[in-house]
Amino acid sequence: MVVFLKHNDTQSCPKADWFSTILMEGLTMVSKTAILDALRNVYDPEIGINIVDVGLVYRAEPFDDHIEIDFTLTSPGCPLADSIELDIQNAVKAATEVQDIRTQLVWSPAWSLEFMSEEARLELGYPI
Repeated sequence: MVVFLKHNDTQSCPKADWFSTILMEGLTMVSKTAILDALRNVYDPEIGINIVDVGLVYRAEPFDDHIEIDFTLTSPGCPLADSIELDIQNAVKAATEVQDIRTQLVWSPAWSLEFMSEEARLELGYPI
């Protein structure tokens, strides 16, 4: 889902043309919700639950021309780090049509079970 900002100058831009004017000017802004929805299609291959519910996404921030995503892994020695990062970039590009996705793997704060959603903890048999 891409959320478009509405053109406010109806005098110089007739209402019928506001959408095409925004597209020509490139004034699009993706919502944080759209980014998180896209990331729900990326699964931790060891756990089998999406990375949002596992609590691996620390920050997802849209900008005018790019998206920044900070994420972590359940352990520093995860052999699938590159694969997960590529899946993040591909999922967000496909859902938002933004091509400049900047991902950063971070280790602070260290991931813990408390970061998981209630649904993920229940699915894995952890108490809530």
